Amino acid sequence: MRAVLAVLAVIAWMEPLSARGDRAEGFDYFVLSLSWSPTWCALEGAARGAPQCDETADLGWILHGLWPQFHRGWPSYCRTDARAPSRAMTAGMADIMGSPGLAWHQWKKHGVCAGVPAQTYFDLARRAFEAVARPEAFRRLDRAVTLPAAVVEEAFLNANPQLDPDMITVTCKNGRIEEARICLSKSLNPVRCGDDVIRDCRKNDALMAPIP
Repeated sequence: MRAVLAVLAVIAWMEPLSARGDRAEGFDYFVLSLSWSPTWCALEGAARGAPQCDETADLGWILHGLWPQFHRGWPSYCRTDARAPSRAMTAGMADIMGSPGLAWHQWKKHGVCAGVPAQTYFDLARRAFEAVARPEAFRRLDRAVTLPAAVVEEAFLNANPQLDPDMITVTCKNGRIEEARICLSKSLNPVRCGDDVIRDCRKNDALMAPIP
């Protein structure tokens, strides 16, 4: 019996980090997620024939999403009375998100948890994206390179003096640089990331493909 109680206690402590179906209120801060488009295209997008991956797209760091976050964990697919975005709204985000489809998915999973109308959420996301300087050095890559993920983080810190190291994390996927994630207050000021978000990629030889 003691063993069963101990297991239940551990399960209770390890509550799901993603809380689906929460009310759209009460989150603590935002995570602004910037995706290195060539990585997504190499791993998924090109096989789907995504327009984002066309050679003429010229996309580097794109807006993956603006995610409401708890100090531990995050809400998703929240119940909300907010109306779904129109096609014009999602199409209007394609220039920084790569496609209307991504904008729709981000609203459905994350935007509904922000407690604001769809247009307000997209406006916040655009403001957050435009306030972050994307390091120009990566746009000048003319071939794939391997580098420490810490170099990518350092480049963002140099380009954005308002950021401290605990306000940004760089992630990898399949040995490639994947995303830069920046933590912001509800008023879009940089803040310290929660402990579950500060999980930097530790690779010293992460692949970074150039923009086509």
